[in-house]
Amino acid sequence: MKIIGIITEYNPLHLGHIYQINKIKELYPNSIIIVITNSCFTQRGEISILNKWDKTKICLENNIDLVIELPFAYATQSADI
Repeated sequence: MKIIGIITEYNPLHLGHIYQINKIKELYPNSIIIVITNSCFTQRGEISILNKWDKTKICLENNIDLVIELPFAYATQSADI
């Protein structure tokens, strides 16, 4: 069994994301997929289209096994930090 992590924003989750998730499940059928996603703000500090609870629900409905919130302070850091 493999554990696969995806760090993402999913603002919003779209067909490309669904393809990625399904492809991982196809290539690694016994894997556990963990998504680490931002909260209610994007990496640029803008308000996300979806709140963190809706993102979590959508992820779980699309074969993600565990969703972890990346805290705002880390999700919105500039790239050099």
